[in-house]
Amino acid sequence: MKQILLITDGCSNVGASPVMAAAHALQEGITVNVAGVIDYGTIGELGSLEIAEIAKAGGGVSRIVGTRQLAQTMQMMTRKTVVQTIQQAVNKELKTILGDGSLEELPPQQRSQVVQVVDELTETTPLQVALLIDASASMKPKLAAVEDAIRDLMLSLQAREGLSELAVFHFPGRNSGEDAVMDSDWIHDLGGVRNLFQRIQMKGATPTGPAILKVIDFFRYGTLDGQTWRGNDGEGEGMLGDYVV
Repeated sequence: MKQILLITDGCSNVGASPVMAAAHALQEGITVNVAGVIDYGTIGELGSLEIAEIAKAGGGVSRIVGTRQLAQTMQMMTRKTVVQTIQQAVNKELKTILGDGSLEELPPQQRSQVVQVVDELTETTPLQVALLIDASASMKPKLAAVEDAIRDLMLSLQAREGLSELAVFHFPGRNSGEDAVMDSDWIHDLGGVRNLFQRIQMKGATPTGPAILKVIDFFRYGTLDGQTWRGNDGEGEGMLGDYVV
């Protein structure tokens, strides 16, 4: 099961539409959830609209939150999407078996068995979450909260019985035309998420759509435009190589 979890304050302003990019992700079997950490005022209102539209197009959920609620919100959205995806698959199978019948028409004992299967699959189904973080200038005051939220999300994923993997990206990159940068390849434990953003340089542009498309490519090919990643040994490309100051 594949998810993109986008953290942004909305208002993309460079490149392809993030709504279209999210719809493309859904076609590839990747759900897009969006946690909006926005400011008040007109810009915040526009950002809220975009955040909701991205999640709707990506088959996911969206929430507008403050930095204090970010960690809990990320965990909730990740779990909710897993449950929804499994329920959809189970309902599809039931429709094949029952024809025009529905889950509600099953006898209570059989309904209970179906619910139990959904609960078990929620905990055991392999899960990959690509965390995509808006690193535009307006997000700078929120970055510490984002890093703390990643650690809490990782703890939540580790509590699952099934294999859970997290990869981390931010956008934009330092160089012109670099729509997204990989901060960490797939990781399974908290050791891989410590101090991810110490060298990041916040910039003004917000290429949300192109960044989503880059992460879709990562799910497909394991790379961003041929960018290689060799783990945590400091070699190869990625944020640690690109953001030395």
